[in-house]
Amino acid sequence: MNDARVRPPSVPSDPSGPGTVAHRFPRPPLHRLGLSPGKRTRLKRLLYEHGPGGGTLLVLPIDQGLEHGPVDFFANPDSLDPQYQYELAHEGRFSAIALHIGLAEKYFHEYAGDVPLILKLNGKTAVPSDAQAFSPLTGTVEDAVRLGADAVGYTVYVGSPAQDRDFRQFLEVRRDAERFGMPVIVWAYPRGEAIAKKGGKESLYAVDYAARVALELGADIVKLNYPVASEKDADSPSPYNTLRLTPDEAFRKVVESAGRALVLVSGGEKMGDPELLKKVRSSMDAGATGIIFGRNLWQRPKADALRLTRELHEIFREYAQPPG
Repeated sequence: MNDARVRPPSVPSDPSGPGTVAHRFPRPPLHRLGLSPGKRTRLKRLLYEHGPGGGTLLVLPIDQGLEHGPVDFFANPDSLDPQYQYELAHEGRFSAIALHIGLAEKYFHEYAGDVPLILKLNGKTAVPSDAQAFSPLTGTVEDAVRLGADAVGYTVYVGSPAQDRDFRQFLEVRRDAERFGMPVIVWAYPRGEAIAKKGGKESLYAVDYAARVALELGADIVKLNYPVASEKDADSPSPYNTLRLTPDEAFRKVVESAGRALVLVSGGEKMGDPELLKKVRSSMDAGATGIIFGRNLWQRPKADALRLTRELHEIFREYAQPPG
């Protein structure tokens, strides 16, 4: 690191190796998150009464049909029917399922009380360019309350030329969420030409900035992608263009920037089991609260998806902590 003013992510000096208790960073306890009673009650249900429990989150998203189109369902034709994901969330004991208003209105009533709901409140299609990415509202916090949701989700495109509209729209969502006592999960995604010119949307600079923006805007939980090092990092602003961090150190830096917003790690495109399980352990070691994996689970036949889900439950049990 060439800039001495930049504090590197704190890394324990214990030599026992990654993945050990000595190399795990604590997650922020509930009592430090500044939550209203309604938010704390709902979030505690997600963290301790459903899914793996122990203060962890295992979320199954199915917002890809809107965001990417039906193309994502070709890998597993059964997954085209949302009933498939609902059954997977129920049988796999997920903390919650995350989706848009239409899939909640038409399917959730069969699982209400058994599978917690995260209602996604905005979205866009993949048809236009991301150069001026913006997701208009598709639902409201009041919809979420009516449906019995335990949290709402909102996508913020950090760096997009449309972020001024995005921030104003999120302001109204945040106000309603405070009024109804509803936790807010922010999908914090760097996008736009300016981001592309400063290292790209997967750079540490972009992901780290997105984590901080979500915290500043009032997210209770922030969903983030793993930063990916590349030659384009040289185009990132100083001192990011001089940082030489391992992938684990880079993600720890992102978790620190999220502060008192809990961190969910995005799964992204389907990967092999060893890589997926390593990503989960590394994320949890860095202080993440959980994962939100969609395609990596429901693009598989159900038996295979449930097998992998059981492995994830076993991992999360190692990271359980009491309510705080």
